[in-house]
Amino acid sequence: MDSSVIGGAMLPHAPQFFTMPETEDRGTVERVKAAAEEIGTALKALLPDLWIVISNDHAEQFFHMAAPPFTVHVGNEARGAFAGREFHWRVPSETAFEIVRQMYLQGFDPAFTSAAKIDYAIGIPLTHLGIADPVLPIYVNAYLPPQPTMERCYAFGQALARIVTGMGLRTAVVASGGMSHFPGTDRYTRPEVDWDRAVLEKLAAGNLKSLIGHDGATLDETGNVELRCWAAAAGALGERKPDLVRLEPSWHHNYASLGWFGAPPRERKPHYPSIKPELVELTAALHGLAHSEDMRAHYLADAAGYAGRFRLTPQQRRALVTLDTAAIVAMGTHPLVPFLANMQLERQRRG
Repeated sequence: MDSSVIGGAMLPHAPQFFTMPETEDRGTVERVKAAAEEIGTALKALLPDLWIVISNDHAEQFFHMAAPPFTVHVGNEARGAFAGREFHWRVPSETAFEIVRQMYLQGFDPAFTSAAKIDYAIGIPLTHLGIADPVLPIYVNAYLPPQPTMERCYAFGQALARIVTGMGLRTAVVASGGMSHFPGTDRYTRPEVDWDRAVLEKLAAGNLKSLIGHDGATLDETGNVELRCWAAAAGALGERKPDLVRLEPSWHHNYASLGWFGAPPRERKPHYPSIKPELVELTAALHGLAHSEDMRAHYLADAAGYAGRFRLTPQQRRALVTLDTAAIVAMGTHPLVPFLANMQLERQRRG
């Protein structure tokens, strides 16, 4: 079944976008906002049934009392405020509860909340995207050790995609956070631009699963603990190239914006397919030529007689008698089998 995750985004949420101190470059901020607006316009045109936003908590809510790796908002609304702005989105509560139930069945145990606030980590990207529809927030523990691994975050996203697909919901997934920054530390003025560019290069090529190759120590060292949110979105989106990739480095934060809103990639035809049931007999005939000297001798002496030993269609029989490897592979046969059969026949012919 094709996934019903129809698109998504990975966007920054630096508080400076709303506080706008004198130290912030206005041009950089405008370009970040323009990228998000472009992504938002394209995603809204897809008419999603469900918007999911995956964000970290900045050690504000899930800190003193409990710090679950994943938390799903199941209330009927989510509110918050930052820098004089009020945030408010409706939450599809019934859908949220069903996602929690299904997560339990898939081996995940997310917490759920009816009262968690929306801070700038959610408010900024949703505002820049221009989303007014109901939104389902999911919080990931990115800042308070021990955090979930990137592998676990990616698997959580995969499970999320399976669930919304099973529910028949055309879904857009937005990840908030990143890239490198070190708020509150002596590394604040030294974001890891080269590291971020290398990561983005892989994501731009559609290799979203590459995110799981980064362990917790690496994320901490490079100021990328928030990429856990990206990993969850990557698991939901699957391996597909983004339609928009932008990186805007600043003196304290590398702002990366990615959007997926084009048609999903067609399933590529593998070089080495599984054995089709209708090709079992042909494969057996070719396998015999590749691995039995006696069977090769029979074939070389009487190719038609050898082919008659197997239940083949007329097309398969002709291709085997002439050992037309191109035609055999075009039928969907595993190409290694006729390749080995031909190689061994040529060797035996040479004596």
